[in-house]
Amino acid sequence: MALEITDANFEVEVLQSDKVVLVDFWAAWCGPCRMVGPIVEELAKEYEGKAVVGKVDVDNNPAVSSALGIRNIPTILIFKNGKQVDKQVGVAPKNVLADKINAHL
Repeated sequence: MALEITDANFEVEVLQSDKVVLVDFWAAWCGPCRMVGPIVEELAKEYEGKAVVGKVDVDNNPAVSSALGIRNIPTILIFKNGKQVDKQVGVAPKNVLADKINAHL
């Protein structure tokens, strides 16, 4: 299951992680987000132990969303060693997101 990332735990779970981290910025009311959600959950299972896969609800966590300049959702950011290394805005197929993770493992 994808990790719930919040304003409170973003620093520890994402920026201080020793693994590659995929973060899905989403909202319950967002139709395209509901399309990406199951893909993110599949990736969380497949990359367990190899990468961290998490989700940020932008409505409940405005600080981190604002700090990272999230304007459109779904937006997926990939972090490595505390730095953003890749980005996907909008719906993308699973293989595209998997390729983005694999490129940084």
